[in-house]
Amino acid sequence: MQSYFAGSAASGALTSALRLITKAAFDKAHDGLRKGAILFLAISTFFEFICIALYAIWFAKIPAVKYWRYKAASEGSKTVSADLAAVGIQREDGDSTDDRLSNRQLMFQNIDYAIDLYLIHVLTLTIMPGFLYENTGKHHLGSWYPLVLIALFNVWDFISQYIPLIIKLESRKGLMLATLARFLLVPAFYFTAKYGDQGWMILLVSFLGLTHGYLTVSVMIVAPKGYKGPEQNALGNLLMLFLFGGTFSGVALGWLWIIGNDKF
Repeated sequence: MQSYFAGSAASGALTSALRLITKAAFDKAHDGLRKGAILFLAISTFFEFICIALYAIWFAKIPAVKYWRYKAASEGSKTVSADLAAVGIQREDGDSTDDRLSNRQLMFQNIDYAIDLYLIHVLTLTIMPGFLYENTGKHHLGSWYPLVLIALFNVWDFISQYIPLIIKLESRKGLMLATLARFLLVPAFYFTAKYGDQGWMILLVSFLGLTHGYLTVSVMIVAPKGYKGPEQNALGNLLMLFLFGGTFSGVALGWLWIIGNDKF
């Protein structure tokens, strides 16, 4: 899971880099925003199709992928068995077992992890990117300011994905306390935008990205431990459901920042 989230964070960092490049290229040009957006979308679409092709042609043939899929299939995962069959690998029927915890049992045993993921993404998406674009005031960087903040978030989010490999947080209470403590960032961002300078805002955004990536990966590493392959797959799907729910809720709550703003 760490590799998956690190890859996702890397795509965010690359997206920010591409946005900075397109802005620099067309910043002074006539209709520069439109031209930059078209170039950005064209390059993004090109890389998207490359990723789809690589996944369809090459991904299943990677030795590490074959190993973990075979391991999951040997523990009873039927969906992974289909993936193995697609690349010509057959497992013995005697290797599998159908006894596993139900989704409800998995959910009750890991409800705190699910809540952690929900709250982590609610907070992050409430602040980023809406607040950073609408409520950070006027600064020396001008129109570059929100782009720099988003880029900093993505870079620190990417870096933080690797910290759990070195500094591990496996305590369930510790993860919950750290997740709840992040909500102190809400008043911190509000007062920094109102009274602070851009240096403090950059520090807060970096900390937001750092804690977002670290806590997300920590939860996803710890939660599946001790379960069989099919249970890990099912639990991963359940946790991702809460993650996406937190993302959606955070985006919706992000509109609350403009209440009292002249643009509301």
